[in-house]
Amino acid sequence: MSRTTRRSRSEFAGARRPANPVVYLLGHAQVAVSSLGRLARAPLATLMTAAVIGIALSLPIGLHVLLDNLQRLGGAWDGAASLSLFLNSDLDDTRAEQLAERLRTDPEVESLEIIGRDAALAEFRRMSGIGGAIEALDNNPLPIVISLQPRTEAATPERAQALVDRFSALDEVEFTQLDLQWVRRFHAITRIAQRGVLVVGGLLGLAVLLIVGNTIRLEIQNRHAEIEITKLVGGTDAFIRRPFLYCGAWYGLFGGMIAASLVIASLWLLQGPVAHLADLYQSEFGLSAIDPGSALLLLGASMLLGWAGSWLAVGRHLSDIEPS
Repeated sequence: MSRTTRRSRSEFAGARRPANPVVYLLGHAQVAVSSLGRLARAPLATLMTAAVIGIALSLPIGLHVLLDNLQRLGGAWDGAASLSLFLNSDLDDTRAEQLAERLRTDPEVESLEIIGRDAALAEFRRMSGIGGAIEALDNNPLPIVISLQPRTEAATPERAQALVDRFSALDEVEFTQLDLQWVRRFHAITRIAQRGVLVVGGLLGLAVLLIVGNTIRLEIQNRHAEIEITKLVGGTDAFIRRPFLYCGAWYGLFGGMIAASLVIASLWLLQGPVAHLADLYQSEFGLSAIDPGSALLLLGASMLLGWAGSWLAVGRHLSDIEPS
């Protein structure tokens, strides 16, 4: 190699060394903008790649949002994980009201209702179908019942069982009734669904890595001669890699924006039928969209996937290009 070539390479490498952090950040900003401009010069190809990434990301994000709405719906069901405290038969209304006041201050109790003996008897007569036999009784054998609703965070099988044990130990309570079977089944189903969302998200995240990696590989091949010249005049691998990494991050960002838009549009299309179905059940349930925090997390994760896919592709193919 001649002295002039060595000097040119040294000057090129020295020019790329940041003199201070401000210059370093400005250099990164310039590369990021130039990478965005390169993508803007091929809008159709950029849109197609970003759309494929967006569709791949929208499926796990949409499943996550639907699962979150399903869990919210399960917590809003009437009688969800409700407890019935059957009080001692000799307990009067005054002592039952005092117990109810104590329970209302419990941090794990959302609301409660006292069902007196007369109300319990009337409901039993209406639902049992043996009202005639009830009339033959000399007195009301039914106890006072306190029906309470735990808070949403206390509606898990473990927390609900702990509430049963704690309330059953009260002196005023004869026994506590709670149907935990449906609670256990519901939480088992949601755990399976959550695991399924993680599996689908992992597979589609791998697909995004492959999509971005293949796109960057084609870009490296198209710029083969430019990379050779840059290396010939002293460009380091880090300097050559930088614009490709930013291209991958832009692809990820655009894909994340498309994914969020698809999920929001899908929820908007489902909002009307779901609201109509909820109205038929006299419920005010409505689908909740992606919150701003989740949207930012989606965009950050999609950019990270694009960056990682580009890093893998550049690291694999950049070392194969050497000036001849």
